[in-house]
Amino acid sequence: MKTFLMCEPRYFEVSYVINPWMAANVGRVNKSLATQQWKHLYDTLSQKATIKLVQPVAGLPDMVFTANAGLVNTKKEVIVSSFRHAERQGESQHYKKFFADAGYQIKQLASDTIFEGAGDALYDADGELWFGSGPRSDVAAITEITGALQVKINALKLTDPRWYHLDTAFCPLNDGCVLAYKKAFSAEGVTEIQNKLGDKVIWVSDEDANNFACNAICMDHEIILYRASEELKSTLRQYNFDVIEIDVSEFMKSGGSCKCMTLEI
Repeated sequence: MKTFLMCEPRYFEVSYVINPWMAANVGRVNKSLATQQWKHLYDTLSQKATIKLVQPVAGLPDMVFTANAGLVNTKKEVIVSSFRHAERQGESQHYKKFFADAGYQIKQLASDTIFEGAGDALYDADGELWFGSGPRSDVAAITEITGALQVKINALKLTDPRWYHLDTAFCPLNDGCVLAYKKAFSAEGVTEIQNKLGDKVIWVSDEDANNFACNAICMDHEIILYRASEELKSTLRQYNFDVIEIDVSEFMKSGGSCKCMTLEI
């Protein structure tokens, strides 16, 4: 059974702008509805996985997006995130304490290396890591992570600020499949994905990308996400996947969806 780290949205709001999705939504979060939506996601996942909680902290509204807590491997090693934006930098100390208390070995990158955890680094079905550099994480982190965790990394460059983290545009699934959005990546990145994965890559439409269909949680052959078109659902059924839609519209106002609110640990 998988284990996920989550954080209650007690202090969640859009109070600043660090990605394009937030720009029109400052002060527009319905906090009661956000709590209900998070609870629905939590309840759904808790029937299929173990959930651990990190305590929310006042003044850190984006702690709910635990995908950015760090990068964890199966040996209980973790690289805690070092955030690009000052608004999120205060989260790191709380995540570091959580992992230390839970018995993880904390691996350090260089003090000036920006790396935002499993937002920009995702393991595929073969245990290889896909890394997205650009808006949030430094390309220099690739060499450091390779050495720290002894893992093979496939490097991709994110080129559109709307898809600011890799997990907004790329989602490894079971059976070696992947959801991905072409327009989020450089031409070289698209070629890398296509050459590596072939007919295992499911390219999503603009509509599905804008609904963060790639920001999904894969549970065996069930995919939990905010919203998917009928076309995408049909395609996924052909690959033997079922879709579970969960309304997280309040979190979309901050540029986050289902995957953003979880970290597999």
